[in-house]
Amino acid sequence: MVFILADDLGYSDTTLYGMTRLYETPNIQRLAERGMLFTQAYAASPMCSATRASILTGQAPGRLGLTGAGGHLERVAESARRLTTEERQGRPRLRNKRALIARAATRLPSGIETLASALRRHGYATGHFGKWHLGSEPHSPLDFGFDVDVPHTHRAAPGTSYLAPWGMPELSNFRPRAAGEHLEARMADEAVAFMRAHRDRPFFLNYWAFSVHEPYAADPAREARYANKIDRRSPHASATYAAMVDHFDEAVGVLLDALDEFGLADDTVIVFTSDNGGSTYNHHRGLPVTSNLPLRGGKAHIYEGGTRVPAAVVWPGHVTPGSRSDALLDSTDWYPTLLDLLGKAPEPGQIFDGVSQREVLQGGRGSRDAIHVYLPHYFPIPGTVPASSIRIGALKLIRFHFDGEGQRDRFELYDLSRDPGERRNLAAKRPRDVERLNGELSRYFERIGALLPEANPLYVPTEGGVKDSS
Repeated sequence: MVFILADDLGYSDTTLYGMTRLYETPNIQRLAERGMLFTQAYAASPMCSATRASILTGQAPGRLGLTGAGGHLERVAESARRLTTEERQGRPRLRNKRALIARAATRLPSGIETLASALRRHGYATGHFGKWHLGSEPHSPLDFGFDVDVPHTHRAAPGTSYLAPWGMPELSNFRPRAAGEHLEARMADEAVAFMRAHRDRPFFLNYWAFSVHEPYAADPAREARYANKIDRRSPHASATYAAMVDHFDEAVGVLLDALDEFGLADDTVIVFTSDNGGSTYNHHRGLPVTSNLPLRGGKAHIYEGGTRVPAAVVWPGHVTPGSRSDALLDSTDWYPTLLDLLGKAPEPGQIFDGVSQREVLQGGRGSRDAIHVYLPHYFPIPGTVPASSIRIGALKLIRFHFDGEGQRDRFELYDLSRDPGERRNLAAKRPRDVERLNGELSRYFERIGALLPEANPLYVPTEGGVKDSS
């Protein structure tokens, strides 16, 4: 089994959905044509660590308390907790915020069952390659079921560039083979070596790419080629980012070619997806690096651009090549789905917030009827406040916690069938739908035991809201 996870690759960043005329992704296209393309797949969070945790555990970020991007932080916390009175008093900026939020977990709970530990128990060789972003020892991949971890770093991204030197001096046993070596090309070669070594037994290759997260850098010749394709009228106008997408797509091609060469393609389940939407707040050379249009927002936003992601599954002999599905899919579904496809049972009493998508992959409707996102954070990005959302059918409700007048919750309601860009807020016109969906959202939070924001008694309205991450 091969699980390919891109970093910050948005819904419109590939050729899969016809949203770009700049980016070229022939290998991702080739992968999708071998299996089923999902048109309504979601990351459990618009933040990377949270989604990664959901993939490995099948549990929602709100249940884990791991709701942000804290896997690189020195602060080690395996669960979320509320601030004490003393901690609140020692943080004067809290008076500028309408909501008090819990301090999020930064690590997976020690000993939790993961997809890797389950497959290793069933005799699979397990290898993690690329970005982890869920902590270093004792919270590294080697502590959660992986036999191999390359390059064994908890960093969120290369330190300086994707072109060697990468700016990761702590990796004394993982050095560039030549000046200018691209990190993604190296990671693909390392992953192929793992496949070659384990080609005669079941293996789980977890290829979590560093691409296309910042820092923004690419091979100059490749970047120059895309610069000649730029249409300034298009929302996709960064030649650097286009070249980075190209580097990632090339790595996907290396993995597919290796499966073909080793005679494993007809026996290997492949998953391709991304950890969140494209980053629309990052700029490079004065331009936004990408756009998720027609979706609204991007990474760190509760809107569709932050959470809807590309996704495809190859299951030879079971999934019709070139098929598509509009079924809802959430990143918590990957663990129970893959266990089901491989004919493995979860541990007794194991908790999943995800559901198996096996029925969908075999042409059925599936059993997921709702998508939930929980983002209880202030970020140093305009328009971000603690928020949560629920989608049932075509209706999506967003609850902005305590962000309304008098510190009441504020709501936005969208009909995604008619308004996928979330431009027309229907909350005032459809109060019954707001009440119904908000009730469902509250019941969901009660079920997973999430630590919800609270109204901040220290809030001083005259000072307004500050968008910071304290």
